[in-house]
Amino acid sequence: MFQNERLRSFMNNRWLVFVAAIWIQSCAGIGYMFGSISPVIKTNLNYNQRQVARLGVAKDLGDSVGFLTGYVCEVLPLWAALFVGALMNLIGHGWVWLIITGRAPPLPLWAMCLLIFIGTNGETYWNTAALVSCVQNFPKSRGPIVGILKGFAGLSGAILTQIYALIHSPDHASLVFMIAVGPSMVVIALMFFIRPVKGHRQIRPSDEASFSFVYSACLVIAAYLMGVMLIEDLIDVSHTLIIVFTVILFTILLAPLGIPVSLAFREEPRLSVEEALLPESRKEETSKAAESDGEVFFSEVEDEKPKDVDLLPASERRKRIAQLQVKVAQAAAEGAVRVKRRRGPHRGEDFTLTQALIKADFWLMFCPFMLASGSGLTVIDNLGQMSQSLGYDNTHIFVSMISIWNFLGRVGGGYLSEIVVRDYAYPRPVAMAVAQGIMAAGHICIGLGLPGAMYIGTLLIGLGYGAHWAVGPATASELFGLRNFGSLYNFLTLANPAGSLVFSGLIASSIYDREAEKQANQRRPPLGSILGSMLGADEPPKCEGSICFFLTSMIMGGLCIIAIFMTSILVHRTKIVYSNLYGKQRS
Repeated sequence: MFQNERLRSFMNNRWLVFVAAIWIQSCAGIGYMFGSISPVIKTNLNYNQRQVARLGVAKDLGDSVGFLTGYVCEVLPLWAALFVGALMNLIGHGWVWLIITGRAPPLPLWAMCLLIFIGTNGETYWNTAALVSCVQNFPKSRGPIVGILKGFAGLSGAILTQIYALIHSPDHASLVFMIAVGPSMVVIALMFFIRPVKGHRQIRPSDEASFSFVYSACLVIAAYLMGVMLIEDLIDVSHTLIIVFTVILFTILLAPLGIPVSLAFREEPRLSVEEALLPESRKEETSKAAESDGEVFFSEVEDEKPKDVDLLPASERRKRIAQLQVKVAQAAAEGAVRVKRRRGPHRGEDFTLTQALIKADFWLMFCPFMLASGSGLTVIDNLGQMSQSLGYDNTHIFVSMISIWNFLGRVGGGYLSEIVVRDYAYPRPVAMAVAQGIMAAGHICIGLGLPGAMYIGTLLIGLGYGAHWAVGPATASELFGLRNFGSLYNFLTLANPAGSLVFSGLIASSIYDREAEKQANQRRPPLGSILGSMLGADEPPKCEGSICFFLTSMIMGGLCIIAIFMTSILVHRTKIVYSNLYGKQRS
């Protein structure tokens, strides 16, 4: 009897859902692997760089366009959404593998772009299902949950790269096969674990220690991967040692599973029985109280309600609102007030995407997100050219570094923003403003091109960019509710390609090409040597020095400062909301 109860408690434990979501996110960032598979596609299909760039655009769109994803996660069970994503990844990247290995006939470029889009769009289903289930299971810990999950998504590229090193295949096309099959198998194996399990009824005093353990695992895996990448890059490592490295990596990833096992099999089962019996009625009472607490019958009550009413305890606030409703109703009966029905939800309640899009708060969150996150993605996409222009030959070390800082920024951003709301009941977007300030400093640092600027710049931009992906989704769930969180989150992700399209596609590339052309004209031999022009005809001009990205970096730094100003307005407008959400807990 007790064993069955323990097993049921384990299967329905919200920490088990969280650990399964971490494992899914650990292989969900397949878009980060495009830089590794694009040379194989380019070589086998005889593409030029412009054609590869178009495949990259299709990849970026697949990573970010998730309108259908949000709808599917609202209509279908989450396991079905995960299965759809796995199927899309298998079809998209699997077909690409068949083509580049000659097992399927070649397709035109537009069809290849479509396959890349389908393959990478599958990961939006995995991201959305993991975030929706865990945010619903941990409604009081949204910052840490989003930060950790998004952090592992950002780190998945390094994890998949290490697994591919274990395979040790001389055929580079096998990497495409691994991306098509491996993550899909993991998702299908875990998809029935990803679901809401009434996590609000499973709050325990040990939760803080459990989060500390997960954070420790995050720091260990980040430091470990950084060390492994440096070792494998600097020395010739044997295959046996690579196997040892990979086994240790899997051990660290499995470590968080100890939390649900400990909660289910080591604690007294009496607690689970009590949770099964008691909170159901208490939940009904709580939901009714929440409905009466947030319900406003007349819009005039909102107009007449003093601002300090929202700061009162729940019972006193309901009493004051009820008194106002009586007064408004009497005035309406006497003809002194024309009653209007309340239109739409208020901050902190459940919004549909359409309702959120007409709110100033949503755009005060989306626009700074586009400015800061888009500028960060521009640096990530152009990191090779930036480092080469400043004289660094070993460019891939900066790619690895910014991936680690991105991961730590996501985990740290979620943790610190949770302290802000939990201990001080202050709006979470203030953490996003701090991240934007850090990114502005990073852009200016790279633009100045001082010695060591790339190391400091990638550190600052990686941390700030990562923090946005922890703070932004958590803020959206708090201001616009959890019911349609999938749609809201996937619309928010459009800020990434929108900002990158402007910064990278228009500003950075145009300025770089202009400066490169200037330097090419200065280096051109006198009298227009025919031999010199013939030798350099097929080579695109290269720019050297800090001037190449100086203006671009300063523009992006300035736009990050504008983002700080816009986010500060959002902070001011949402103080009451966060006081209501978290102020009562402090009291």
